[in-house]
Amino acid sequence: MTVIAAVPTSGPGAGEQFEQLYRSSAADVYAYVASLLRDRSAAEDVTALAFERAFRRRALFDVRRGTPRSWLFAIARNAALDELRRRRRTVALLHEVADDSSELEELDPDLAERRLLVRDGLAALEARDREVILLKFVGRLSNAELARVLRCSESNAGTRLHRAIERLREVCGVTQ
Repeated sequence: MTVIAAVPTSGPGAGEQFEQLYRSSAADVYAYVASLLRDRSAAEDVTALAFERAFRRRALFDVRRGTPRSWLFAIARNAALDELRRRRRTVALLHEVADDSSELEELDPDLAERRLLVRDGLAALEARDREVILLKFVGRLSNAELARVLRCSESNAGTRLHRAIERLREVCGVTQ
């Protein structure tokens, strides 16, 4: 995966670099937003909105504060949370993770069963733990990017992720 070093605001190559950011991140941003919203249509709209906001605000990007990818995920996260607030949900994050297991059952019933176990385990976690796991594994963010999105230190992000994974293992009844 190629991530650009900066999001130039103007000049030669600005459009191409933003397009490269879009191509390298769009699927991951959509997957993350869809996991939060549990609504594919709304996820498409929020993903488009996030990229639109990023494009309009590209002059505000500061390379000293992180990568374009982590900046983009922060924008997508805020857009998704805005959508959840707009819907007046009482829970800020998803209550259940989307069920894609029916497609998998045809290919591998064991894999489908494990995904259902993880889905149910994620639904049982606190919203904060779910969010860090979704950002890491659905959004495919590095710990440094995760820290920037969550606005904490990288070691704190790693600790939060480790603890969330441990809680997920406990809920799922998985031992190491």
